[in-house]
Formats: sequence, structure tokens, C-alpha cells
Amino acid sequence: MAASLRLGCQGIVRSLVAGLRSRGCEGGLRVLHTTGRWRGVPSVQVFMPALSPTMEEGNIVKWLKKEGEIVNAGDALCEIETDKAVVTMESSDDGVLAKIMVEEGSKNIRLGSLIALLVEEGQDWKQAEVPKVTTPPPPSPAPATTPVQVSEQKAHPVPSKLGLRVSPAARHILDTHGLDPKTIVPSGPRGIITKEDALRVLANKKEPVGAPAQTVPRSQPEKTPEPQVAPTPSAFQRPAIPPMSIPGKPPVAGTFSEIPTSNIRKVIAKRLTESKSTIPHAYASADCDLRAVLKLRKELAKDNIKVSVNDFIIKATAVTLKQMPEVNVTWNGEGPRLLDSIDISIAVATERGLITPIIKQAAGKGIAQIAESAKVLAQKARAGKLLPEEYQGGSFSISNLGMFGITGFSAVINPPQSCILAVGTSRAELTLGEDEEGNPLIVQKQLLNVTLSSDGRLVNDELASKFLEKFRSNLENPMNLALV
Repeated sequence: MAASLRLGCQGIVRSLVAGLRSRGCEGGLRVLHTTGRWRGVPSVQVFMPALSPTMEEGNIVKWLKKEGEIVNAGDALCEIETDKAVVTMESSDDGVLAKIMVEEGSKNIRLGSLIALLVEEGQDWKQAEVPKVTTPPPPSPAPATTPVQVSEQKAHPVPSKLGLRVSPAARHILDTHGLDPKTIVPSGPRGIITKEDALRVLANKKEPVGAPAQTVPRSQPEKTPEPQVAPTPSAFQRPAIPPMSIPGKPPVAGTFSEIPTSNIRKVIAKRLTESKSTIPHAYASADCDLRAVLKLRKELAKDNIKVSVNDFIIKATAVTLKQMPEVNVTWNGEGPRLLDSIDISIAVATERGLITPIIKQAAGKGIAQIAESAKVLAQKARAGKLLPEEYQGGSFSISNLGMFGITGFSAVINPPQSCILAVGTSRAELTLGEDEEGNPLIVQKQLLNVTLSSDGRLVNDELASKFLEKFRSNLENPMNLALV
């Protein structure tokens, strides 16, 4: 009886194992990580995605799902700060969020880094199989290592589970002295390279290359005395720059504090430098009379239609580009590219930096439609909720600083676009005019200063002047904008 029962149990076990194997092969479950023997529930790995064309790393702002929650394909999984905006990452698989590998607030996560694990719904998510990733050894309290030991450690750096992570202080030291962070063994929590790691490698770098472990006595006749060399400055000295202040302690005169830089500001700095160093900027300014625009605004307000002066500027720009398609071009690296659509990028200042959402097909929209689109895009930009298609592209940019009291300025071109229009504040000015009968009278104009920055490779001075002349005519006759 006992033997029969034992044989029956073995048959059931064999059937279960065969069913699991069949399910893993035919059920469509993507097992992206398995090791020799099955140690847990097979998991699907979620990696840091590329959410913009120029994105190289991202920050995990917030997880929108918790461990153990069911996730369907298309559900919002987490919020990721890219080099452009904060984008919501959607899940591409169904299952259960088994483990969050990168916590909220983690920064500079490289593309392709593992950030989460999913398991199939119905399985024990707590037993999810975690990929075996080699973690850096914990900091050892042993005595200071010799130069030979340090060099051995540098020859075999251990990769971090979350990718290369460097503290601000360590990054400053590495950038200042031209050290490669990939050759450093991190000792900080969760594999971060600390300031002490950078200083240790810097001190080792300043040791004489190939120095012997033991000092050879000078009394040996076959060795000639070596010339004395001035002592190497300590690794803690920074003669070229002021010293960094210590976090958590009162600031000291002559020191500085490092300010964390967001991915958006890094990209802005990179693109501004690229634009000014590679694009031949040309500038042209003009004054436009806003009397007709201000009068039309008051009439529209009576019908509860609220539009701004900037909305008229956007519409006038789009109409002018429709009349002069040779200005609606971009530079593709080798020559001009004529665009079929007129998409106006509007500069919006946010806490994370300047971003340019796009009003698409602006020439075909009315003033009220443009006003509504601009309002929605500005709100989403400040909240960091812009979708990639809402800020990528554009054929012409407008930057308006008139609300800050700026009378006039010159803006930097947003490549690969050919032009950007800088708009200042309006000013009242008295001029001599005539009435309907030809009698002289004093007229008060409301003049708006605009400056066109143009790419000299695409828009020459003559074309830029004609563009401004036609733009001024369109803006000063707003009733005609709907007729074009």
C-alpha cells in the first residue's frame, strides 16, 4: 500500500513538472533571466527606456505602482525625468510588479539599466527570481592599501547593480583631474563612487609609475643616486579652484557648494553651446504698432473670448511663414530642408529649465484655438507632463519676455530650426500723424520690439528683412489674419 502511494505521488510530481515546462514554452511568458536550476518564479525584466532621441540617462521621479500590484499593458508604471521633461512610462507587459530595483529619487540611471521585475499574474511575486548581478564589495576597514593593491583593484572594477553612480563631490574631482570613473571601485552604499574613492585613486595616480615596493639602499655601487624631486602636493589640495564646502557644516569663506543639475538643464547647456558655436547667427529688429491688436482684444473680451497679445504674435508668425515658405526651413547637416507644415515652438520657462512645446499647424488655426493650445501646453510644460510628440520638432520658435519688462533681446536659435523671434514688452510713444482730413495731430502708438535671430546659412539678411516687414504688416492688421 505504501509503495503504491509513493509511486502515485511521484507520478503527480512528474505531471506537474511537465505541465510547468510546457507552460513556460507555449504560454508566451517571456523569461528574460534564468539560471541553471530554477530557483524562483521566472521574471520579466523592465529596463530604463529611451524616452527621447537625445536621452542618455534618466531619473526615477515616482513609482505609480507598488510591489504586488497587478499591472496591465499600457498602465502607467513610473514617472521618469528625461533630458526634456518628466514622462510617464507605460508597461508593455501584463503581470504583477514583483520587485522595484531602482527606488524613487534615484538619478542618472543609464539607458538599459534594470529598474523593475514583473511576474505572471497568479504566481507568487514574493518569490520572483532576481537576476544575479555582481555587487561591489563592501568597504573594508583594513589598513590602507599599497599602490600595488590599488592598481590591482583598478584593473578589475566591479560594475554597480544600477550602473555607474558617482556622488557630486567625486564627480567634481574626477572631472577636474581627468580621471576615468570606470576604473574606480565604488565603496559607497548601493555601488556609488564616493569622494574618498576619487581621492584615493588621485593619490595613487600621483605616485611614481612602477615604484618598487621596497626602497633599495643607496650604498649599492651599481645604483646611481636619483635626482631629488620636489614633493608632490597632497591630493586634498586644490590650488586651481576654491575648496568645496562640507555638507552639513556651516559654510566657510572661500569655499563653494555644488548645485545638482537636472538632465533638462544639462541638455539646454549642451544645445545652447552647440547652437552658438556652429550656427552663424544674424539679427534684425523692428517695431510693430499694437493699437489694432489691443482694440480687437477688447472687442473679443466682450464676447468672453480671452486671447493674449502673444497669441496674435503666434498667428501672425504662422501666416507670414505661409506667405514666405522659404523661411520655414531647417538645416539637416548638409543643406536646407523645406517643411510642409508650420509648427510654432513657444518657449516656456519651468523650474527645470526652458522647454519649447509646439503648436502644430498654427497657420490653419484661429486665434482662440491658438490661445487654448498655448495655455494647455504651458500648463503641461510647467507640470513636466509633456509628451515627446508635444515638444519634439517644430519649424520656428518664439520667445516672449515682455511680461518681465524686457524691452528687447536677442534669442539663441533652436537647432535645427532656422529662426527664432524674440519679443519684448510694448511701450507708448507719441508721434506726429494726420486725421482723415489731413490735419496734423499727435498720435500715441503702442510699439512692440521684436528681434529675429536667423541662421545665415538658410536665411540671409535680405530674406530676414522681408520677413520682418511682412510680419509687422500682418500684426498691425489683425483682421486680415483670418483671410490668409
